[in-house]
Amino acid sequence: MKFENILEEIDGCGWFQVLIVTLLCIPRVILPCHFLLNNFIAAVPSHHCDLSSLDDGSVFGNLTQEQRLTVSVPVQEDGTPSSCKMFPEPQFHILSNSNNSDLATVPCQNGWAYDNSTFKSTMATEWDLVCDRKGMNKATATIFFVGVMMGAIAFGTLTDKFGRKPMLLVSYTISIVFGFASAFSNSYTMFGVMRFFTGFGLTGISIISTVLSVEWVDIKHRALIGITGSMAWSFGNMMLAGIAYQVNDWRMLMIAVSAPLGLAIITWWWLPESARWLIANGKVEGAHLYLEKCARFNNRKDFMSKIKLEHLSDEVGMDNHNKTYSYLDLVRTPKMRILALLTGIVWYGVASTYYGISLNITGFGLNVYLTHFIYSAIEVPAKLVVYFCLDTIGRKHCQAGTLLLTGTCIAINIFVPKGQWHVRTIVAVLGKGLSEASFTTVILYTAELYPTVVRQNGLGYNNFMARLGVSIAPLIILLEDVWKPLPEVIICCVSILSGLVAFLLPETHNARLPETIEDIEQTKKRNPIFVSPLEKTEVLLKSQKNNELDQ
Repeated sequence: MKFENILEEIDGCGWFQVLIVTLLCIPRVILPCHFLLNNFIAAVPSHHCDLSSLDDGSVFGNLTQEQRLTVSVPVQEDGTPSSCKMFPEPQFHILSNSNNSDLATVPCQNGWAYDNSTFKSTMATEWDLVCDRKGMNKATATIFFVGVMMGAIAFGTLTDKFGRKPMLLVSYTISIVFGFASAFSNSYTMFGVMRFFTGFGLTGISIISTVLSVEWVDIKHRALIGITGSMAWSFGNMMLAGIAYQVNDWRMLMIAVSAPLGLAIITWWWLPESARWLIANGKVEGAHLYLEKCARFNNRKDFMSKIKLEHLSDEVGMDNHNKTYSYLDLVRTPKMRILALLTGIVWYGVASTYYGISLNITGFGLNVYLTHFIYSAIEVPAKLVVYFCLDTIGRKHCQAGTLLLTGTCIAINIFVPKGQWHVRTIVAVLGKGLSEASFTTVILYTAELYPTVVRQNGLGYNNFMARLGVSIAPLIILLEDVWKPLPEVIICCVSILSGLVAFLLPETHNARLPETIEDIEQTKKRNPIFVSPLEKTEVLLKSQKNNELDQ
């Protein structure tokens, strides 16, 4: 008897599973509020050089604000005042002669004046992260995602060693402590350090909540549970636009999006440990206890009385209790190496595409809050569509198709003129929905591909690859200074390439979760997700022949 058989008997998608998903939705709502927070806390409002030093109490002081800008700041090609240059002294003659193209300019001498109509304050306005220092502003997102990347490695190992539930509490604690600390940072350096450790903690929530949900549900409901949990991200993403609109001071915004983790810590006490993990690590009594709780919740307690405690480990086919697994086990054997390589490429492409779109929400003729909300809202129908596609065309084709279509949308927008912002917005929103569909698919797909004994390590490694892509995404956007369409060209190519790679992965639709590495390598038993159609036919014929002989 396999673990899936036991789950089916005690209802693999009953009230017990509903409770788990509901409790894990609380922290998952917070994830996008931090992962995409830079759209608001690092926003750069309209600005120009501070002109207060030019006011000598004479003619300049009698000019209107518009006239002061005219005589003090050169005009850019699009007709707007320069953000980073000024004249060394007022050029009053420009008031009668608008030609100022040949006049000498200097960098801003006394800081900048910012338009505070949209944002009361941001990091950019508080620490003047503009012009020559705008790279430092983009780097805050990179620093955060480097923390996420390092956290993926750490939590991938620690969670497989110490369990899902204890490490989830650790990730909650780290996230809320450093989330609040970030809001009280008094320097750019301190803020960077605090955001690094905030990202480090949040990645634990991301990967552990996914695995814990999948490991408690039966085969036929895995897609449903995966999509349901993913919906929490979308609702959190939409909430971020509303919260940021109401709280337009960057420090208070950080406090507002970190505070709900306190509720997550309280609800943590009701979460169960993964019975799969307990069995895989020889903790059969604990697994039996949680399975009994599950059976009671789902009104199937009679079945568990038939499962003997001393036989539970053998019944689920686990015989490696004393073995410790690490990231090296992802590359020790041939098929695991191939699996790690392919999923790593796909995760890199999925994440860099999603965040490449999500972190670039300007240039569509809409304000930043509305654009962010639209980008978030499109994720909901995209996930509903992908839910039906997962069970009709399968995981592999869903993964490859969404990535290829996302790349196509980005390619279309490269050729659509900036003036046609209606068309650009529609195509961009469609691309955003497809990129989210690919992200939703890859999370569930990867959890089904890796065996229980290294599943958390597998997700940790793939999250590392994803955050590597995300860390580079903000820096790719800076390449628009070299050539305006270059960031879109790069992201488009990455999306299409990773979509093609996804075709090389095995299908997992309606297949049981692999428990051991031997299930992948097929040295112990044949795993249907890694067996070709011809091999499946041969195995079926042999099985029928053995049944005839037994009869």
